[in-house]
Order: sequence, then structure tokens, then C-alpha cells
Amino acid sequence: MEKQTLISIYATELPENEKDDTSLNDLFYEGTETEYRLALRAAAEQVSGFLKNNKKPFSGIKPATLLAEFENISLDKPLPNYKSLFEEVNALYIKHATAFHLPQYIAHLNCPVVIPALAAEVIISAINSSQDTYDQSAGGTFIERRLIDWTGEQLGYSNQCDGVFTGGGSQSNLMGLLLARDYYALTYLNHNIKLDGHPANANRFRIFVSEKAHFSNQKNASLMGLGEQAIVKVATDERFRMDAANLEQAILDEMEQGNIPIAIVATAGTTDFGNIDPLQEIARIAKQFNLWVHVDAAYGCGLLLSEKYRHLLNGVEQADSVTIDYHKSFFQPISSSAFLVKNKLHLNIIKHHADYLNPQEQDYDALPAQINKSITQSTRRFDALKLWFTLRLMGKQKLGRYTDRIIDTTEQAACLIDEWEQFELLSHSDLGVLVFRYLPQHPGDIDTCAMNLHIKQTMFFNGEVLVASTRVKGQFYLKFTILNPLTTIQHIQNILTIIQKHGKEYEQRHHTPAYS
Repeated sequence: MEKQTLISIYATELPENEKDDTSLNDLFYEGTETEYRLALRAAAEQVSGFLKNNKKPFSGIKPATLLAEFENISLDKPLPNYKSLFEEVNALYIKHATAFHLPQYIAHLNCPVVIPALAAEVIISAINSSQDTYDQSAGGTFIERRLIDWTGEQLGYSNQCDGVFTGGGSQSNLMGLLLARDYYALTYLNHNIKLDGHPANANRFRIFVSEKAHFSNQKNASLMGLGEQAIVKVATDERFRMDAANLEQAILDEMEQGNIPIAIVATAGTTDFGNIDPLQEIARIAKQFNLWVHVDAAYGCGLLLSEKYRHLLNGVEQADSVTIDYHKSFFQPISSSAFLVKNKLHLNIIKHHADYLNPQEQDYDALPAQINKSITQSTRRFDALKLWFTLRLMGKQKLGRYTDRIIDTTEQAACLIDEWEQFELLSHSDLGVLVFRYLPQHPGDIDTCAMNLHIKQTMFFNGEVLVASTRVKGQFYLKFTILNPLTTIQHIQNILTIIQKHGKEYEQRHHTPAYS
């Protein structure tokens, strides 16, 4: 019976009388449980094929070629069966999807994922709970709350902390800045921004960030109506970390100009260099000037798992709020992130009541509602279950060993690049990011920036190695982001050899020999 059903669901065209709008055979309910299991099995086969068939991180397909594949597809005409559907999706997506699990992918902050979290995804998508109120996700509410409490414990917070799962680091950073702004207005200006809008002097509010901090700070200041002018970039030290002396001077300079410092955003793991701002010094300065401290630990949160490197986050426990991205450094599928506050009462600033959802008269100790802690999501996926599966089956210590291995490999890679005469490394990393470039043997007539851009693009469209890039002081650099515990120093050696090969080929084509 099951074999026949598999043939039916996967390959046989549906009868005409089952294609009409009244057919319910595609809905997920007790009558379609067999079809559901068989559809998942077929999908799992596609995933297995993705793992077996990918020996390179990318197919190398050009955008114009891939775009042409979409031109003759009509979304108004359904496909006849699952077989046709999987064939189409394989051709359009799976065959060209970036394989983050391969060591040759070393570009952006995309980690390989752990299997327990993938098992949780099956339950999450099918049961489809929404995390806004208890009556929509009873057990899910307490699973999420327990994971927030656990994360707070790892940060060094007391039991007065609280938080909520979010869609990503940029959203969590927005929550941190919004609370910083509204807290300042309430505490020092006796002004409720939520009810009354910005005070007259809000255009003078200033938020201090490292010049290497995430771009979401500027976007979020703009979304909040403060404008990008509110963001003051502080110069960094030789390791591209916020310089505490420069921070203190920047605050004094803004005050002298009549502006109003309200917050500092410290970065625990910069996107470009993987380094951590001096959290304890920043906390001291914030206390001196009565400023809110938000720590963007979207990347560096993986250090919470490590006994060996946890000390690098010392001082984070003094922050008023923290961004955590489990889908960067806890090996979770996208999305899995969180925002935490040291004092749970601060979340009252963003609470809004709706009679149909979270009425004001409800006792939220007896009947909790996570929507009271969220600013941009009412309906919200139960992403916390993935982390629950991971911690309950693997444990913090095993995840921590993954983190240690990544950091150790990165330091070995940094030393290797440092020792290799044809490469220039800008900085060692606290985590897993290395910014460097290949140097020409004949620098006089070779554009170093153009050569490194060529190296990156050639590897990308060959599909052999994917690296990232950035600019530092106007110069183009290559960037390794090591987030895979499977990556070894041998893989790094091979990637550097490939980079050198393409660099030499470029130089041979563009070098003009000198004649006497």
C-alpha cells in the first residue's frame, strides 16, 4: 500500500477530478499522514543527493544563465506531480545552492548545521506553532523562555534577565538601540517616546560604535528616525577593535558640540576581522557617562560555549542588552537568534496591548505571552526548538569543542599566511576571520586590488573555492571566514595554493617586462 502511494504521490499525474479547488488532499491532517511521510522521504532524497553530488561549494553558474531558466516558467500552471516538482527545484535551486558544509566554502558567516536541529525543523514546520501567545504554543513558550534563561546564565546575567528569539542579528541590534533611546528619554528627559514621539532634542542623540561595527547600526538609527547622523564611528586600534581612549574622547567631543550621548554599541566579533572590542573598558566608560551598553555578539556568542576561550567575552555581563546569533556560531539553521536584556523590566518599554491578543488585564505571570517582548513579529516561528534539540542531545561541551577547533585552525592559518612571502595578513583574529591579500612579484606595474578581485571572481565562477572580500583604507582584500570545524590547516594550505596559482596567472598576463 505504501509503495503504491509513493508512486502515486511522486510520479503519477493527479486525476482531473482531484485538481479542482475543492480537493483537500494536499492539506496536512490525519487523512494525509501517509502522503506527508512519503513527500518528506522524497525531499530527504534530494538533500542526500545534494550532499553526495557536491564536491565544490558552488556550481559556478552565471546569473544571466540561471535567470534564463526562469523565463518559461508559469506559476499559474501547477506541475503534474512531485517528480516534476523535485526535478524543477533541483535544476533551479539545489544544483546551484552554495554548499556551506564544504571546507572550500570559507566566505561569509554561514556555519554548517547540526543534525539534531534539522530534525527539529521537521517538527517546527509541520506543527507550525506561533510563538506570540501561550494559547498558540504552550510548551513552546516555556522552551523558548528556558533557553533565554540559559543564554543569560552563560552571559553572566542574574535571574532578572529576559529576552526573546528574533529573526536575526540586525533585528536584535534594532531592539538594543530602540531600548537605549527610549530608556534615555524616560529616565533623563521624563519623556515617553512610544506615546509622544521624539523629544525636540532627539536630533542631537548620539550612539557610539566602532568604525568596524556592523552596518545595521546605521540602518537601525535611520529606521528609528534618528538618522545616520546619530551614529558616531570610533577609531580602532591595531587589531581593528574599538579604542577605549578614542571612545572616551569621542563622547567628550560630542558633548562639547551640544550633542547628547545615549548609548555605546560594542562588537564581540567584528564581521571583517572577528575581533572583540574591549568590553570591560567600554562598560567602565558607559558607567562614567550614564550610557546604555549594547553588545553585538551575533558572531562572538560562540565563545559562550568554550571553556578555553570564554574569557574573551569578559565584561559582556555588564551590558544592558546583547545580540546573540545561534545561526552563526551555534551551528543552527537559519534563523535562530535572540535579544537579551540584563533587566527584564526594560522590556516593558516596548510592550503594547491588543484586546484580541494580549489584553492589558491579563495576568502574564499566570498566562505568559512572548509577543510582549517582540517589536517586529507577531506571528513568529518556533525556532527555539532547534537549539533545544541541539543542547539536549549534544550538550554545550561538544559544541564548545567545535568552537575551539575553529579558533585553533584560524590561528594556525594566520601564522601560515604570515609566513608565506606572497601574502599580506592585516590582523590575527579572536575568532575565525582573516583579512589578507596576495602580493604581486612585480608590484610596479600590477594593480594589486584588481589582481585580488580577479582571484576571487575566478575561484567563484570556477566553483572551486568561495572566499569573501572587503576594503580597508580603500584597498581590496580577500577574507577567510572560518566557521566549519571540518576545515583543517591542510584545507587552508590548498586554498592558499589555489589563490597563488590564480595570482601568478594574472601577473603573467599583465606584467610588462622591462627592456634595456
